[in-house]
Amino acid sequence: MNTAAQITEPSFRESVDIMVGRAMALMDLPPGLGQKIRVCNATYTVRFGVRLRGRLETFVGYRSVHSEHMEPVKGGIRYAMSVHQDEVEALAALMTYKCALVEAPFGGSKGGLCLNPRDWEPDELERITRRFAYELAKRDLIDPSQNVPAPDMGTGEREMAWIADQYRRMNTTDINAAACVTGKPLNAGGIHGRVEATGRGVQYALQEFFRHPEDISKAGLSGDLDGKRIIVQGLGNVGYHAAKFLSEEDGAKIVGIIERDGALFDEAGLNVDQVRDWVEENGGVKGYSDLHYVADGPSVLEEECDILIPAALEGVINKGNAERITAPLIIEAANGPITAGADEILRERGCIIIPDMYANAGGVTVSYFEWVKNLSHIRFGRMQRRAEENRHRAIVQELERLSADTGIGWQLSEGFKDRYLKGAGELELVRSGLDDTMRTAYQAMRTVWHGREDVTDLRTAAYLVAIEKVAASYQSKGL
Repeated sequence: MNTAAQITEPSFRESVDIMVGRAMALMDLPPGLGQKIRVCNATYTVRFGVRLRGRLETFVGYRSVHSEHMEPVKGGIRYAMSVHQDEVEALAALMTYKCALVEAPFGGSKGGLCLNPRDWEPDELERITRRFAYELAKRDLIDPSQNVPAPDMGTGEREMAWIADQYRRMNTTDINAAACVTGKPLNAGGIHGRVEATGRGVQYALQEFFRHPEDISKAGLSGDLDGKRIIVQGLGNVGYHAAKFLSEEDGAKIVGIIERDGALFDEAGLNVDQVRDWVEENGGVKGYSDLHYVADGPSVLEEECDILIPAALEGVINKGNAERITAPLIIEAANGPITAGADEILRERGCIIIPDMYANAGGVTVSYFEWVKNLSHIRFGRMQRRAEENRHRAIVQELERLSADTGIGWQLSEGFKDRYLKGAGELELVRSGLDDTMRTAYQAMRTVWHGREDVTDLRTAAYLVAIEKVAASYQSKGL
């Protein structure tokens, strides 16, 4: 990255403000409402101590609430040394617009703890997490009806289970305590499909994009996902599942995988599971294959491909490298991977960007399903699955009887009977709901994208759809 670009590059929060402002300039909002929507309602900063390894360690954490146009507010908690107030507030703002876009009934929130999880043993990390949860919960910043966290970078099912248990210890008579946090393990009130949700949502988003020939041609592409060359930056939970599903189910070819210690690039395609196993065992891609290893990992962002999936940190595509990005289609699996300055450069060049607030909304969508499951106290499919199977079986048996009685002699195709008779369980229902959500949200965006001459990109269209919904919610409250 050149020095000049670094100096003039807007921060993550500034990038979000710029993009929101670009959309609001095309709207006719009542005086003052635009400012109310943009500002962050509140940010709580906590500094707490935990005695570890014979000394008192002090940690700094944040929980930001961007908008309470709907409650509870929703947003992940990340563990990283880079966590700071501006980042958390920018992510909380994105959550507001993301939830509005996919019609999840939440306001936007976000949290973060400034630490490197790799520096601490699991028992130490549990004590840190429980104390952080205590500090937030006693101020109603963790609560099933007010503020519901979820996993983010550096956290996962384990941390969510600790947080949920800590909340229960503090609220022993709250029957809905399990709904205080989402992304929990199945044995702690979680839901099937939550771990894969964000990556699965990226897949569904691309599938929906490729259902529209007009949109495909705008990106200079043709056909479907089969054979498309994809580069993935970040093989964490999101990047791994997106790459796995796109390669195994849609026939795409993962030609590049970028990690913190370099990258792998192979025109013939990489085995996603093998690379993932290597990364988990060795902490990076170095040593996996000398033939395909690239020491300068970020340079692989600039390699030729059909689809680029940045799935890790914000700002990886910026003014310093935007002009060298050759991918005609970028889908933002991470939050804010493209800065406002880079976004402008890419748009002027004709690159189609499927924006983060839509592309990675699979996580909050399935979190919504988990929250509903926890409040209803019953898993999806339990009441209707066998009834559905019995109805299907009655139809098949009647068709088979008619065939035998009339002498037609036709037979059901191999495997059809088993597939048709199988009722939908929780995982099937979750995937169905997520697919429907991603399709509906994309169609709302493209209606604005193609229907208004002053809207030339999907990001602006997404913000217009989301902001209009937030504004309507505030106005219905009398604001």
